[in-house]
Amino acid sequence: MYTIEMAYAHMRQLQELANRSRAHLPADANGRAAARSRRSRGAKKR
Repeated sequence: MYTIEMAYAHMRQLQELANRSRAHLPADANGRAAARSRRSRGAKKR
């Protein structure tokens, strides 16, 4: 049986893996990616 607790534990593992893989990137690359995602979210045609 697959429980909520198991799903949550798996989600935490994936999040830690993502954080570890992001940690070794240069800060400049992270800054550019953050700026890009902020811009694309804010630019909506109405």
